[in-house]
Amino acid sequence: MELRIDSAVLTDAVAWAARVLPARSPMPVLGGLLLEAADGGLRVSGLDHEASARVEVEADTAVEGRALVLGRRLLDICKVLPRGATELAVEGARLSVTSGDARFGLSLLPLDDYPAAPALPEVRGLVDGDAFAAAVGQVAVAAGRDDSLPVLTGIRLALDGATMTLAATDRYRYAVRTLEWKPEAGASEEGADVVVPARRLTEIARSLAGTGPARLALDSGSLGFESGGTRTTTRLLDGRLPRHDKLFALGEHALAVTERAPLTEAVKRVAVVAEGDGPVQLTFSPTALHLQAGYEDDVASQRLPAALTGPDSLTVAFNPGYLLDALGSLDAPEVRFHLLGPGQRALLTNGAEETHRHLLMSVKPLV
Repeated sequence: MELRIDSAVLTDAVAWAARVLPARSPMPVLGGLLLEAADGGLRVSGLDHEASARVEVEADTAVEGRALVLGRRLLDICKVLPRGATELAVEGARLSVTSGDARFGLSLLPLDDYPAAPALPEVRGLVDGDAFAAAVGQVAVAAGRDDSLPVLTGIRLALDGATMTLAATDRYRYAVRTLEWKPEAGASEEGADVVVPARRLTEIARSLAGTGPARLALDSGSLGFESGGTRTTTRLLDGRLPRHDKLFALGEHALAVTERAPLTEAVKRVAVVAEGDGPVQLTFSPTALHLQAGYEDDVASQRLPAALTGPDSLTVAFNPGYLLDALGSLDAPEVRFHLLGPGQRALLTNGAEETHRHLLMSVKPLV
């Protein structure tokens, strides 16, 4: 194998593929990146037991061939390469990387031991990369972090006609986002309801931002995306998330509306006196919102304009970290609080726009 490629292009390709490499693996070859030079291009691939990534970029190929090298070591080298043309060549049992006056050598890993990359599942349709990235980011904040409950560390992805629903919960909060996508003519018309590892889906979604439409592929065991010269797959999680339909049906409730950005800053401000996960208390009246945090002599408070429909006043309290995550995931100027009362669930929505909803459990108010 022998080729010439721009160092910036090489670095971006290696960094993109290296994201799926395992931190540790009993199989050393899974720490490798597969480089394939052919047809005037370079393909860089990485995989582990859960995910795979492949990217194709243009290169001046002199000799076609394949090489498997330690991915993170190659990425470290790429990050310090001088700008400009870079030459890659297999020389005996190593890969040489030359850029300007800098030259590196990397030991080759055995190609025979490297597993075949998984095939892309059935393509089901197209989704806009920017819209998908934004939607995943909005729900991922509610995904669990406890690996002892694997399904709660995932994001639900459901397809129903031209509507995609993304959802995540850690039992204390529940975020749901709907968006449009375009089913592919001739593809399976059956809906889908799967759970995808949140960390993997977040990485994939970020990589799709700015790429335009992406092909979504799905089968019973894996989810894949293809956009431009990139392709990635990730395995699905077993199980199902709790249904959110009944949780989000609040029935008769109070409605409070306030500006999102000032509220976010106020929560950050008063929460500095909260001990640990001590709550931030919100007291709504028909014309104002009073925030308070802390106990005894260490207290903080702030007032903001707000509107309350229903009771004359209503007090609720939230874990400040959870509340800030919810506010940060919303993107409208106003936030609406749909409230049942103290210690009960509360639904936050993007003003009058309810394609994104975030459910929080309120906690015991301050004494």
